[in-house]
Amino acid sequence: MGATLHVSRRDHVMLLEIADPATRNALGGDKFFRSIEEAIRIANDDMDIRVVIVTGQGEAFSSGGNVREMHGRKGMFGGTPEQIAEQYRTGIQRIPMAFWKLDVPAIAAVNGAAIGAGCDLACMCDIRIASERAVFAESFVKVGIVAGDGGSWLLPRAIGHSRAAEMAFTGDTIDAATAREIGLVSRVVPHDELMTAAFELAGRIAANPPHALRWNKRLLRESQIARLDTVLEMAAAYQALAHRTEDHTEAVTALLEKRRPVFKGR
Repeated sequence: MGATLHVSRRDHVMLLEIADPATRNALGGDKFFRSIEEAIRIANDDMDIRVVIVTGQGEAFSSGGNVREMHGRKGMFGGTPEQIAEQYRTGIQRIPMAFWKLDVPAIAAVNGAAIGAGCDLACMCDIRIASERAVFAESFVKVGIVAGDGGSWLLPRAIGHSRAAEMAFTGDTIDAATAREIGLVSRVVPHDELMTAAFELAGRIAANPPHALRWNKRLLRESQIARLDTVLEMAAAYQALAHRTEDHTEAVTALLEKRRPVFKGR
């Protein structure tokens, strides 16, 4: 059946909750992949959505791949080598591609175990905050496989090559405090305060002009792969657009008038 994605909205924030308690929120199933793609399409098309939060229901953020299906060679783990490769391309790899196209800032609120593809899912987000109960592992090597969902690209960009290599080559599990120490998460909070902290952070982000948020997100994303001169040219183009938005005028006016700005996405 695969996981279910619960989508809800609060003010300018879209909340995505992974739900499959039987597998501790394993990632799988065409319905789940389509739900991710649809939620991101909606977020991109709706200027009223300024932040996305991703979390898991229950005790886990995501356990990654379904190990029972892996053992039974079912789902995307079954078939010939050629079929397995195609099932990855048309299956779980749709998640990193969808998040790569997400125009609004994304926060991973890691409430528990983020293992394998679950760890990589957290890395697909721009910001990661963790419950004190969270643990992380790039554990593919422990089951004799590689990160088929882009982890070898995502993790080094989050924590640097040396630390990413150590996690990938050992498959070891690290706790939330270690994740904060190596920069995998930006903060650790008491478990019961995780979602409050996530929404508080999302609110501070969402208080800013929506076009400026999206343009800043695009610049940060492209800066991971583009040359400096290319990014500078993009920045000049976005800056030209930003200077002619109503929200820019409102921001400067409110600053001079010492009042809270009201942004309308125009």
